[in-house]
Amino acid sequence: MTDNNYIIALIGSVLILAGIVELLRRRQLKEKYAVLWLLVGLVLVIFTAFPALLERISTALGVAVPTNLLFFVAILFLVGVVLHLSWEASRLENETRKLAEDVAILRMDVAELKREQERAHELEQKD
Repeated sequence: MTDNNYIIALIGSVLILAGIVELLRRRQLKEKYAVLWLLVGLVLVIFTAFPALLERISTALGVAVPTNLLFFVAILFLVGVVLHLSWEASRLENETRKLAEDVAILRMDVAELKREQERAHELEQKD
């Protein structure tokens, strides 16, 4: 990697990490994901700052091309994120259905109370 490419990659990695920190600071990223994304940002900065580290790790694991290891780990990470988000979506869908059922029951109760109140008011006026 040329010096110019190295500097651009390092600046990009630091900007991504800064973006993650900013999202956390503005509370636009949930705390339960904070550690995960900060870890991803730090790993990105470390591998960008020390590209030989990825080569050493891939050699130790028997992977011929370091970028193949990087892509493999990234794909595993993304599959894990998608699986987790699918689980969250299913859980939220069930919770939304339950809340909608509760709201429907409460609306029926309110309507029943209004009818009873109107009947009582009508009976008072007749007497």
